[in-house]
Amino acid sequence: MIGLISLVSSFALGFIEKTGYTGVFVLSLLESAAIPVPSEIVVPFSGFLVSLGRFNFWVIVILTSLANLSGSIILFFIGKSGGRWILEHYGKYIFVHRDDLEKSDKWFKKYGSKAVFFGRLLPVVRTFISLPAGIAEMNFYKFSLFTFLGALPWNFVLALIGLKAGENWNILHEYFRKLDIFILLTILGLIVFYLFKHLKKQKRYV
Repeated sequence: MIGLISLVSSFALGFIEKTGYTGVFVLSLLESAAIPVPSEIVVPFSGFLVSLGRFNFWVIVILTSLANLSGSIILFFIGKSGGRWILEHYGKYIFVHRDDLEKSDKWFKKYGSKAVFFGRLLPVVRTFISLPAGIAEMNFYKFSLFTFLGALPWNFVLALIGLKAGENWNILHEYFRKLDIFILLTILGLIVFYLFKHLKKQKRYV
């Protein structure tokens, strides 16, 4: 897994070197569409290139945020169409029933804006928050607004780190990698807990 990430990172850096702003936009879009291109590499490296005079700082911040929005919209509609349909027809096999979807819909109507905004500030979650938002059929305009607003501070901080760190732009990559692993394990733990709880509940009615 680490080798794959290193390979993707090397490709991303070379791609940015060759294509400039276009490469930054494309890679940031792919990351938000759930393609494993780490923004913790793309944006700080772009910030480093700002320090060399290759890029403009604010163009990078706005460009990556718009790219994140574009990729998130793709994932949102995948969740709204295909993801919703799959759970409605086959969700029972993983203990996701219609009443669970209805509860999720109500939750996103009440807290969706906060979930999307703060979700964009967390590694791993920032990408995949778009799927449940789409499945819960969150208001598209609210989703788009809070996705963009959440992406702005994330990209600002990462670009600033790259700008200030200079040739040491990759200084926080190891920290982010460990944080990614921690969040993934937490999510897996929650999924296991959910399945165990519903399996236990189902046995009561057998």
